[in-house]
Amino acid sequence: MPTVTFVQSTGESIEVAVAEGTSLMRAAVTNGIDGIVGECGGQAMCATCHVFVRPEYAGALPPVSDDEDEMLDCTTSERTEASRLGCQVKVSAELPSIVVDVPADQV
Repeated sequence: MPTVTFVQSTGESIEVAVAEGTSLMRAAVTNGIDGIVGECGGQAMCATCHVFVRPEYAGALPPVSDDEDEMLDCTTSERTEASRLGCQVKVSAELPSIVVDVPADQV
């Protein structure tokens, strides 16, 4: 089962095991990860699941879609090259683990 490690701005690290096909947002909300709201439920319409994907994992992810790109301009914390919407990134067997940083501010 793939694992996702969420690193809070405080440095606290929380690792969760999730089923393939689960989005980072759903994994965070289901496991009570602070700082990931997922207000719109995964429709790429709110940007409250903003995460920073560590560079060593970014290349294994599908590219940012036009909708995601537009919403990333609306994040509370400043957008970076590592920014993704957690609702648009799904874990898979091809990427058995991933580490993401949770922004200090989300809403």
